[in-house]
Amino acid sequence: MPVPFPFTTPPQRVCILRLSAIGDTCHVVPLLHRLQQAWPQTHFTWVIGRIEARLMSLLPGVEFITVDKRADRAAKAALRRALGATPFDLLLHLQVSLRASLLSRHIRATVKLGFDRARARELQWLFTNQRVPARQREHVLDSFQGFADALGVAPAPLQMQLPLPAAAREYARSLIPDGVATLVVSPCSSHVFRNWRAERYAAVIDHAQRALGLRVILCGGPAPLERQMGEAIEAAAQTSLVNLIGKDSLPQLLALLERATVLVSPDSGPAHLGTLAGVPVVGLYAATNPARSGPYLSRQWCVDRYEAAARTFLGKSAAALPWTCKIEREGVTDLIGVADVVERLEALAAAGLLKSRA
Repeated sequence: MPVPFPFTTPPQRVCILRLSAIGDTCHVVPLLHRLQQAWPQTHFTWVIGRIEARLMSLLPGVEFITVDKRADRAAKAALRRALGATPFDLLLHLQVSLRASLLSRHIRATVKLGFDRARARELQWLFTNQRVPARQREHVLDSFQGFADALGVAPAPLQMQLPLPAAAREYARSLIPDGVATLVVSPCSSHVFRNWRAERYAAVIDHAQRALGLRVILCGGPAPLERQMGEAIEAAAQTSLVNLIGKDSLPQLLALLERATVLVSPDSGPAHLGTLAGVPVVGLYAATNPARSGPYLSRQWCVDRYEAAARTFLGKSAAALPWTCKIEREGVTDLIGVADVVERLEALAAAGLLKSRA
C-alpha cells in the first residue's frame, strides 16, 4: 500500500527523533516552532537524550521522551515502554546515526521521513519510507528546515526562543547586572581537538577587559577537562574574571547568554545556545566548517581557519572535502591566533555591538 505523503491535512500526532547533541537540538527548535505554528492542533512528541532534555523540555506543547544514549539495550526497552502502542502519523527522523535508526524501529509511524539518499549516512535510508528532496552543502539548521519544506509547510521567520523560568533569569541578573557589558567565554568542546589554548583565551580576555571595557565570565560544564581549562585560563590571565565552569544548569546558562554582550566559543553546544539567546558569537573554527556548523546568526563574526586546516592537514582545499568532514587533529586550532579573535571583537565594537544588552 502506498504511503500517504505529502499530507493533505495536518497530521494528528508527530514524533521527532533527535537525541543529541545540544547544538543540534538547538537547530531543531526553529523547525519545531514552524511546525507548531502551521499545525496548532497537532500533538508533538520528541525522543531526545537526557542531557538535552534538561533544556529543551522548556518548550511548550511538546511531550518529551528521554533516552539514555549510553545504554543501547536498556534505551530500546525504555523507549518501547514509554511509547507503548502509540501510533504516529509522522516521524521526523533527524539523526543519521545507526544507533538512532535502530531506536526508530520502535516508533510506530505511517510516514517515516528522513534525509535523501546522499545524506542518509549510516544506512538511515533503510529505516525511512519517505525522503526530503536532495540538497547540498547547507547548514545543519537549514537541513532540518528542509523537512518542513518537504511537508509543504509555508516558510516562516525563524523563531529561536525558549521560555526560561524566572529563577534562571534571576540567577543571570545577579551575575550580569543591568548596564554591565559582559564577555562570556565558553572555552571547551567535548571534542578536545576543537579546543584552543588556555593562554590564548587569557590574552583575549585581558584585551577585552583593558581595551574594550568588558567584564568577563567563564562558563562550561562540570567535566574535569572543562574545570582544568578554566583553572588554566584563570592562572594565565592578568585581569580578574568570574569562573562559573561547572556551576550552572543549562537553563541558567541560556539566561546568562541572553544578558551577555558577546560570547567566545569553539564549535560546541554553548555556541548554538548563543544563537538561541540572540548574542553575537565569536566562534573559533578550524577543525569544523562554520558554513555547516557555525553559530547560525553569527557566522560573519567567526574566526574561520577551516580552509587553512584543510590545506595544512589534508593537502586539499575545503571545497574538495566532503561537506561533513571534520579535521580534528592535534594542533589544528593553533591556526587561530590571538590577533584573529581580537580583530573580531574590535569589529563588533566598531559595529556598535559591544554594549550591554541588559
